[in-house]
Amino acid sequence: MIREKRFVFLLVLFIAIGFLTSCDAVTDAMEKVTDNINLFTDADEVKLGADVVTEMKNNPAEYPIYTKNPAVKSYIKTRIFDQILSSSKIAKKNVFNYTLEIVNDDDVLNAFALPGGPVYLYTGLIKYLDSEAALAGVLGHEIGHAEESHAAERITKHYGVSIILGMILGENPSELAQIAANLFTGVAFLANSRSDEDQSDLRSFEYLQDTRYYPGGVKFFFEKLRDDGLVSSGGGLEKYLSTHPDPVDRISNTDARLQNAGITVYTYENAVESAGIYRNEYKTNIVDQL
Repeated sequence: MIREKRFVFLLVLFIAIGFLTSCDAVTDAMEKVTDNINLFTDADEVKLGADVVTEMKNNPAEYPIYTKNPAVKSYIKTRIFDQILSSSKIAKKNVFNYTLEIVNDDDVLNAFALPGGPVYLYTGLIKYLDSEAALAGVLGHEIGHAEESHAAERITKHYGVSIILGMILGENPSELAQIAANLFTGVAFLANSRSDEDQSDLRSFEYLQDTRYYPGGVKFFFEKLRDDGLVSSGGGLEKYLSTHPDPVDRISNTDARLQNAGITVYTYENAVESAGIYRNEYKTNIVDQL
C-alpha cells in the first residue's frame, strides 16, 4: 500500500514536470492536484493522531480532560460511541484507533476528530444538546470525518509539494511529529470544506441507521443553534463554526435524506421518543452527572 501510494504521487509529479517547465508552475500544479487527495497511509494517520494526542496530554491547560465523573464518559462510550462503531458501514474500525475523550470546557460548543480515529467532545456541547440522538449524530459526523480522512486531505493540501517530495523521495521520521505539533498549535487545522461537512453528515445518517438512534440526529444541534439565534454569533461557537461551515444548509440536506429514505422528518423539538431520541436517558445519565 505504501509503495503504491508513493508510486502514484511520483507519477503525478513526473507528469506535472513533463508539461510544465518552471519550478513555480510545477508547484502550482501540484498544489491543485492535492486539493482532494490524501497523501497519508492509514498507518500514517494513526501515528499522526497519536502524536497530536500526546501534544494535548502534555498541555492540559489548553485541553483539560474531564475527570470529575468517569461514569459519564463510560456511558457515552459504551452506549453511544461503541454502538455507532458497530455499524457495518464503518470500514476502518479495525484499522484506526477510535477513542473518545471529553474536554472539560463549558464555554465551547465543539467536537472534533483527529486523523486515525481519536474523537473529542467538549462539555459545553454535551450540556447544550438535549438527547442521545443529537449526541449520536455529532459523534457519527466526527467518525465520518475520520473515515473519509478529511483532516489528512487538508494537511496534504496545506503542506503541498514539500510534503509530497519529502514522503516520496525519502522517509523522514521527524515529519509526522512536526505536523502533529503544527496541528496542535492550529497552524494546519484548516476549516472543513462544504463538501467534507456534507459527506460527514451523510456518513452520520448512514451509521445511525444501524443503531437505536434516529438517523437525522446530526441536524438536531444545528436546529437548536438556529432557534436560539446562535448560528452567526459568539457564545462559545467560534471554534465550531470555524471548522464546521453552513449549519443551516445542512439541516435541509439531512431532511432531504430522511425523506428519500422514507423516514419521518422530525425536529429536535417535536421528535417522539419512539423514534429513537432518548431525552430522559440523556439528562439522567449524562447531563445531570457532569
